[in-house]
Amino acid sequence: MWGPRRINDAAYIEMVLKESVNVARATLLHVHTHSFKTNGGVSGVAVLAESHISVHTWPELGFAAFDIFTCGNTDPRAAIANMTSAFAPDRVEVREILRGEKS
Repeated sequence: MWGPRRINDAAYIEMVLKESVNVARATLLHVHTHSFKTNGGVSGVAVLAESHISVHTWPELGFAAFDIFTCGNTDPRAAIANMTSAFAPDRVEVREILRGEKS
């Protein structure tokens, strides 16, 4: 995401991660965020029974990267929509990589 809002707010990011897990119909096992004092960035992970969602932010660059790895009966696109709504970025780029398939 380029130009997302509130990417230096660890509590907000944690809330959005939890909401995203819920709308994706995934099972949250644990969530952890860490704020960096040097640049105000935040890293976080929501550990799921179905895998994980992670985030790394660079407020000084106006950029946030999210990785959503899921399996089973989940809806990662719903998580993407929730994050897009929550962070209101100027631009979003999504790359879908199917794991476990031979290339």
